[in-house]
Amino acid sequence: MCRNITILRGLEPPASTEEISAAATQFVRKVTGVAKPNETTAKLMREAETEIAAVVARLLGDLPPRRQEPTTVPPLRRPQVRARMGLGPFPG
Repeated sequence: MCRNITILRGLEPPASTEEISAAATQFVRKVTGVAKPNETTAKLMREAETEIAAVVARLLGDLPPRRQEPTTVPPLRRPQVRARMGLGPFPG
């Protein structure tokens, strides 16, 4: 698995739409090998990201609870990452 994609199952509060979308984006970038797509490629990648995010959201909702919380904190929950991205504090 791509080391930039963290475990989203078992988080408290549960993974947000924003976190699921970020994971989908990282996955698509990894499997395509494209970090800075052109206009045509970007549209295809956005469509794939949307589909993947929907599948992941459904999967996370259907899986049974984890026995333990994940050992890593997703990037969008880290204050330094949110500050770098110009986002406010994590709403959780």
